[in-house]
Amino acid sequence: MTESRTAILDIKNVKRDFCMGAETIHALRSVSFSIFAGEFVTIMGASGSGKTTLLNTLGLLDKPTSGEYILDGKPTYKLKKDALATLRNRKIGFVFQSFNLLPRTSALEQVELPLLYNSEISSKKRRNMAMSCLERVGLANRSDHLPSQLSGGQQQRVAIARALVNNPVMILADEATGALDERTGYEIMVLFQELNQQGKTIVFVTHNPEITEFSNRTIKLKDGRLFSDTATENIKSAAEALAKLPAQQD
Repeated sequence: MTESRTAILDIKNVKRDFCMGAETIHALRSVSFSIFAGEFVTIMGASGSGKTTLLNTLGLLDKPTSGEYILDGKPTYKLKKDALATLRNRKIGFVFQSFNLLPRTSALEQVELPLLYNSEISSKKRRNMAMSCLERVGLANRSDHLPSQLSGGQQQRVAIARALVNNPVMILADEATGALDERTGYEIMVLFQELNQQGKTIVFVTHNPEITEFSNRTIKLKDGRLFSDTATENIKSAAEALAKLPAQQD
């Protein structure tokens, strides 16, 4: 019997054109693929491949010129701006290279932010949900710290907790280890692999081929087209890679 899988997102013949004066730039050219619940997918591409445009499309930050994007069973093409914002807030957790934390806001308050738009959640429940997510990323003891009091890796953990707090159907990470040193980058990949093993669907956009070794599938773009879509034969453990690094010197 064939196992049925739930598609978290479906991209069907998506095109995205930009007009630059008299010239039309074809950023995405009839791209189609699906990502299923529980997958850890890397999206790769060189500068100019259409990777950023695809990221913005998946994150509902930009609309395709044509084609269809279905997120968690809901077509998005005809949705208005407010409806897109609500869907984005409820269904997608974002993690960025630059962390995107507010400088004068504690770790706990940062994680609470996505919940402020949901009037059905009380302030007490909001705080409890945020603390639970900080515990999940190993930062419960840093809940009252400001970003300036946290290391880069800790700041990224706060950002991941913030992405988790709405229990989204997908974590969308944009070069999420790009601003970190090698050891801290591996620590963050360990966390992403753990979240994936717990059932979270992760889409990790990167230009770093090493990241693909930790995901179970890699989609590559080239000149706005889907160049390849391949399963990873031997998925590496980020925890094992981290353990092999030389000991840190004091």
